[in-house]
Amino acid sequence: MFRNFKNKQVFIILLLIFFLFPFLVEGKVINQETEFFINSDFDIENREKIIATLQKITSKLYFYIDKNWWDEQDLHQREKAKVILEALSKEFENRIYPTLTSIFGFEPKPGIDKSERIIVLLHPMVKQVGGYFNSRDGFPKARAPFSNEREMVYLNTFYIDSPLLKSFLAHEFMHLITFNQKEMLRGVSEEIWLNEARAEFASTLLGYDDEPYGTNLEMRIKKFLSRPHDSLTEWRKAIHDYGIVNIFTQYLVDHYGIEILRDSLHSSKIGIPSINYALRKNGFEQDFRQIFTDWKIAVLVNDCALGPKYCFLNPNLRNLRVVPLLNFLPLAGRGVLSITSMTKNWAGNWHRFVGGKGVLELEFVGHPEINFKIPY
Repeated sequence: MFRNFKNKQVFIILLLIFFLFPFLVEGKVINQETEFFINSDFDIENREKIIATLQKITSKLYFYIDKNWWDEQDLHQREKAKVILEALSKEFENRIYPTLTSIFGFEPKPGIDKSERIIVLLHPMVKQVGGYFNSRDGFPKARAPFSNEREMVYLNTFYIDSPLLKSFLAHEFMHLITFNQKEMLRGVSEEIWLNEARAEFASTLLGYDDEPYGTNLEMRIKKFLSRPHDSLTEWRKAIHDYGIVNIFTQYLVDHYGIEILRDSLHSSKIGIPSINYALRKNGFEQDFRQIFTDWKIAVLVNDCALGPKYCFLNPNLRNLRVVPLLNFLPLAGRGVLSITSMTKNWAGNWHRFVGGKGVLELEFVGHPEINFKIPY
């Protein structure tokens, strides 16, 4: 009897060691402190480095939180944060990770730190930033001196109790996937606008934008409508840039499928050529130029009755319409109206003419070496 009991003890101890082994191998323990480089442009205090404490370990993630922020929280707030991280980790492992990797492929596995886990670092950032990703972290310090030499993403503690947090995590994880699929596997760097377009659509793909209010998509609709004339492909790090790439990507996937984002990612081409490659691969005759023109019409009229390509299929975008610039013509006699405006590549300008009688003649004068496409 005694021998059997003793064997059971040994068996139980071995089981405990077996289950704890993944954590012990990498030498990580809860509350362990680690120094990280961060982006000073986004940090609320413009810091370049912080000390962060490890607060949660899962099979796929390490959650670190800025030590200064953590120390400022009372016991109730810390417990609340732990509950949030628990829910977020389950959402990542059960939904975000399997959904995005099954469509777009994997992040670096194992990464530069030889770990299968991804680090999520939370620190206080400026309010308009939900999170960010630094590709430099995927390179050795010899190449990128401020690299953390880890596969990691960053989230803003300001949104720790916001339902948007899972959208931000999905967005930044999509950047990590893109980094691996483009830079690591194919040796090319994706154009920023298309990199952000895929990351923006991740939230919609996962169903986080299904509700009409309080979503990432609702924020992007407002930003787009406040400044719809921005160039789609020129990235100036402005919040409005996210609006136009999101709304265009919604239209692209609505009418041509998620395969366009996937196959353009799995191409050695970047930007518009990669989209055209994906369109041809999936049997479409339209190219990016035609789709962009149809999209410009769709955001103006958004009415499927005018043509199947002149509307959005997403229910939360069915009321989206840009307001055109109004141009008033005299009601009687011959009138001439001159309009001067500047625009950029892959940008839209919408005009509506009101008044006048008889024949309306439009004359466009521009640089002779620049071609414009003007649907009416």
